[in-house]
Amino acid sequence: MTLNDAIADIRNGKMVLIYDFDDRERETDMAVASQFVTPETIRAMRKDAGGLICTTTPLNIAKELGLPFMSDVLSDDYSKYPILKAMAPTDIPYDGTRSSFGITINHRRTYTGVTDNDRALTTSEYVKVIFSDDTVDKKIERIEKDFRSPGHVHLLNTSDKILEDRKGHTELSTALMILSGVNPSATICEMMGDDGNAMTKEDAKVYAKKNNYVFLEGKEIIEAWKRR
Repeated sequence: MTLNDAIADIRNGKMVLIYDFDDRERETDMAVASQFVTPETIRAMRKDAGGLICTTTPLNIAKELGLPFMSDVLSDDYSKYPILKAMAPTDIPYDGTRSSFGITINHRRTYTGVTDNDRALTTSEYVKVIFSDDTVDKKIERIEKDFRSPGHVHLLNTSDKILEDRKGHTELSTALMILSGVNPSATICEMMGDDGNAMTKEDAKVYAKKNNYVFLEGKEIIEAWKRR
């Protein structure tokens, strides 16, 4: 299957698998356009992938709405909580840039927030707000009214220049959404193996073939991104 197959699947709300690089995380993520997330999507990620389910936000939107990187939130409290300074993620072994983690959220209509139904609701309502035609002030008002933090949906902020400043799954999946012409937010989850480690590339390929999912490597997305 090709990148064009992946684009077609993304547009139809289907998941694809994205492997980053042999010299980076060496992990495969399930990825779907956030606008198409359903409870069934969350259930498949939870059962078949097993990693952390996260939703990406383009940095320009995160900035205009005031949605920070978690590292910035923690750094603001260094003076009050000195332990946070020592814990700053400056030594990530596979990445020379800051962590893409933002805040965590629950929609206020959820109960605990962690069920498949709750996480699907939070994700789908979040992307409806941030990609709506409302003014920035109205979007902020809706986020303040409709969401609480912390929660069970992990937000990831992209880097400023996607696939230039950073080439992680946050950027790879968001770039694939842009290439597909859908709203530029992906919901992703790392695929875990049964040996206590990440699922190997080979096993992820077998899973993809068995379940009729497109398997892409990061370099394929980067090549298409450069051509666009």
